[in-house]
Amino acid sequence: MGSGNGFYSAEEFNLDAKWLLDPKLLFVGPKIGEGAHAKVYEGKYKNQNVAIKVVDKGDTPEEIAKREGRFAREVEMLSRVQHRNLVKFIGACNKPVMVIVTELLLGGTLRKYLLSMRPRCLDMGVAIGFALDIARAMECLHSHGIIHRDLKPENLLLTADRKTVKLADFGLAREESLTEMMTAETGTYRWMAPELYSTVTLRHGEKKHYNHKVDAYSFAIVLWELIHNKLPFEGMSNLQAAYAAAFKNMRPSAENLPEDLALIVTSCWEEDANTRPNFSQIIQMLLHYLSTNSSPEPAIPVRIFTSKNAVLPPESPGTSTLMGVRDDSETSISQMENKQRSFFFCFYKCY
Repeated sequence: MGSGNGFYSAEEFNLDAKWLLDPKLLFVGPKIGEGAHAKVYEGKYKNQNVAIKVVDKGDTPEEIAKREGRFAREVEMLSRVQHRNLVKFIGACNKPVMVIVTELLLGGTLRKYLLSMRPRCLDMGVAIGFALDIARAMECLHSHGIIHRDLKPENLLLTADRKTVKLADFGLAREESLTEMMTAETGTYRWMAPELYSTVTLRHGEKKHYNHKVDAYSFAIVLWELIHNKLPFEGMSNLQAAYAAAFKNMRPSAENLPEDLALIVTSCWEEDANTRPNFSQIIQMLLHYLSTNSSPEPAIPVRIFTSKNAVLPPESPGTSTLMGVRDDSETSISQMENKQRSFFFCFYKCY
């Protein structure tokens, strides 16, 4: 299908017209990330600095259909959920290739930031502030009935000033259903909830029952990592870590944590998913920890101490705010635009 010009219309793409991008206005710069099924580039759209995620379409009909479905689901979720701790969605298009455009966060991934600090640890106030950002993003998703299913440091991005964390990559996110079964073994093993793992090799697309509490488990592992700045289950492969967590009930050590923090971490990674707290409770526990352990001059912004958590709070600083950090010269921008102007044209001609 198509509208005669090779592009899907908003109606055919099932996307509100305000989110449908004109690929001719996208200029693609250097690659800044790569996953199993997509590449992410720095670029510009209508004079905004943006991140451009180009989804590989796959080789077989089954693979193509699966990735198109995942792409459509990710776009639909991004377009209806907005929060200051979720990466801001700018738009998408699926011709000539599947593309998702979001704000560009120049602080990099939380994974890279933590690695750059080792063996030092984050200031505890900063670590808990980041944890609150993550918990608030998750609370927003869950309030919309969305499970992320792939919460890990690689999918958490920092603003340019490295004071705020935002959740990205909804590639594995899906709407929660009380009756429908969902695909097991999604996410990344080291951060994956035990109920998602099986000792028996799952048949393609095999389903299992689980709920939004899988994200609470992943959050516990991320929180442990924020505090210790060590790889959880160090010395184990990803599969070994998942097996140990699922079938030996093994967890990273919480012995050296303050009592309040130990309670948060251990309750979130409980084997019984039903006993894990929800993210509203997690936020309150983190705020209580901060209120009882804060110093006269906190190392994190004062906003961390507020308990207000509206589903749609004021928007995060847009890409225009971040542009000055990388705009060393107008010449470099025009050079990038000129050099990269043919990127989508190339794809359009090839496909």
